[in-house]
Amino acid sequence: MDTGRAPVTVVGLGQMGSALATTLVETGHPVTAWNRSAGRARAVADRGVRVAETPREAITASRLVVVCLRDYAAVHAVLDPVVDALAGRTLVNLTSGSPEQARETATWAATHGVDYLDGAIMTTPPGVGSPEVMFLFAGAEAAFTTHRPTLAALGDPLHLGTDPGLASLYDVALLGLMWSTMTGWLHGTALVGAERTPATAFTPVALRWLATVGTFLTRYAGQVDAGRYPGDDATVDIQIAAIEHLIHAAADRGVDNALPELLRDMMRKAEAGGHGADSYASLITVLRPSAGAR
Repeated sequence: MDTGRAPVTVVGLGQMGSALATTLVETGHPVTAWNRSAGRARAVADRGVRVAETPREAITASRLVVVCLRDYAAVHAVLDPVVDALAGRTLVNLTSGSPEQARETATWAATHGVDYLDGAIMTTPPGVGSPEVMFLFAGAEAAFTTHRPTLAALGDPLHLGTDPGLASLYDVALLGLMWSTMTGWLHGTALVGAERTPATAFTPVALRWLATVGTFLTRYAGQVDAGRYPGDDATVDIQIAAIEHLIHAAADRGVDNALPELLRDMMRKAEAGGHGADSYASLITVLRPSAGAR
């Protein structure tokens, strides 16, 4: 049955590629897919995905080609021999890589007459299809606008700009935020757990606190951009005194203190740089490269 939805080709049927293909077909898009090993293709075929025998056959089935492979080397190994078939189509690359690889691939695509979007999937395979999940895209704005309704079947599509390296850059930056946050939560869970408080009791309180932390980020973003850090809420020297209490409490309970000690060291560096009376946002001066290193 013709649903009127745009056909899509998916190249690569690992866990994530399979989730992309099945989500698209379940939302009414005719999907053609190709995978190097036929075993993975059988599972999506049972869900209504048409499986092509070659990459060329898959590519020519749709104007929109989504690729999700192990790395950029695999992308070029598959697509370089059939790049002529991509001419005039839009290639959306959801393979994880670096901003430099994304920009190089965008240049390669432009050379061959291919519209290119680089993307980052901010979820695991079970989250694909949720409107709450972000899919980050960077590159050709016209291509994004044209295919946005199709990409929205996968999650909430956000176009970050025309620089094709931005999606990869945001991806790693957001992963760093996730790991830091989750490790901080685990440290707190270990700390309260030392006195028999279960993680399930601590976590709802932690989530409410994270909502408050979000308001700090909004306030500090303007300070970071302006390069001025008024210490009108809590200064760095006050934060140093506070984190000493955390380190002491954790040490007394046998909890590893590597993370808070690292944070304390960064605070001390900011203080030594003249920011003791400034807000926590002034730690950006420790994190940023020096002018000579840029």
